[in-house]
Amino acid sequence: MGAMQTLKSLLLACLLVAATAAEDLTPKVAEDGTVTTVSAQFPFSSWASPQALTRFREILREDKGAPGIADPLASRKFYDKINSDRAERMKKLYPVQVEATTIAGVPVAIVSTAVSNSDPRRVLINLHGGAFLWGAGSGGLVESIPIASLSKIAVVTVDYRQGPENTYPAATEDVEKVYRALLRRYPASGIGIYGCSAGGVLSAQSVAWFQRQGLPRPGAVGIFCAGVVNMDGDSYFVGPMLMGQIPPAPHPPGLGFLSYFQGADFGSPLVLPGNSAEVLAKFPPTLLISGTRDMALSAVLRSDDLLTRAGAVAELHVWEGMWHSFFSDPELPESKAAYAVIAEFFDRRLAAHRPVAQGTKTVNK
Repeated sequence: MGAMQTLKSLLLACLLVAATAAEDLTPKVAEDGTVTTVSAQFPFSSWASPQALTRFREILREDKGAPGIADPLASRKFYDKINSDRAERMKKLYPVQVEATTIAGVPVAIVSTAVSNSDPRRVLINLHGGAFLWGAGSGGLVESIPIASLSKIAVVTVDYRQGPENTYPAATEDVEKVYRALLRRYPASGIGIYGCSAGGVLSAQSVAWFQRQGLPRPGAVGIFCAGVVNMDGDSYFVGPMLMGQIPPAPHPPGLGFLSYFQGADFGSPLVLPGNSAEVLAKFPPTLLISGTRDMALSAVLRSDDLLTRAGAVAELHVWEGMWHSFFSDPELPESKAAYAVIAEFFDRRLAAHRPVAQGTKTVNK
């Protein structure tokens, strides 16, 4: 009986230790809703492609060498190398021709189908990502090559002014110059504008800026991995953890952390169009894209809600297991799906301005 009692005591002690450990690992919730957890596991999504898992592992290794926004020059060199490699891979998959030039004094590259059969009545403006610090040149090509090839619509990718050398609204002013010049060749409803991350933010800002300047609104806009609001919400904290990174501190500065926005008024709809339902109501049809591991997912979801409530047309696509700017990698099945969605969106929304064959009618979709 003594041995049995000892065994029972040991079992009880083990259960108490296990219960205590489980209690210690239980997330703590503060009055303000902040959840603090000691340990957590996030399996990679079973619904993402095998190629995505392979690329995810590569990203974890690449991120260890990223200089970060504190060193813009090093970051530009770091990401230009990555994007230049992506652009060359894309050209093999999506043949295009690239012409470096200027429009209204702003450096641009015009990306069009290599067989010169791009639609002469429609054009797209791309605004590259890169935290308003990097992405010029190669970053713009990465966002333009697949779309120009699939849509058969020429893409003008704009090398707008960035920080820390420049501050808001320098980039928006550059976009306005290019847009005004293109309006002399294309109807506004035949012009689409899109961008990813910082370029998505700038696309939204440009639409609001065009309103203020009395310019006609473009035919459609694509806001990818970004929104009409500041970077915040659940994904701003959860997204980095899902990518093996340390989440930001509570009450993040969001876009205000970037040197480009030094001194900017974040209460203005010109900086954050989501501040004004009136501004959003005048937005053209808007395509929103994100992934479940994207730190900007919450901003994208919030943008969809605000645009819809304002009466604008918004189309939302979110890819399972995908990260910020996931479609920059051309081989992923998810990237190819995103390219198809983007090309189809602009083809449909700008479709009234395609050349019409003799004996047919133009149909507004």
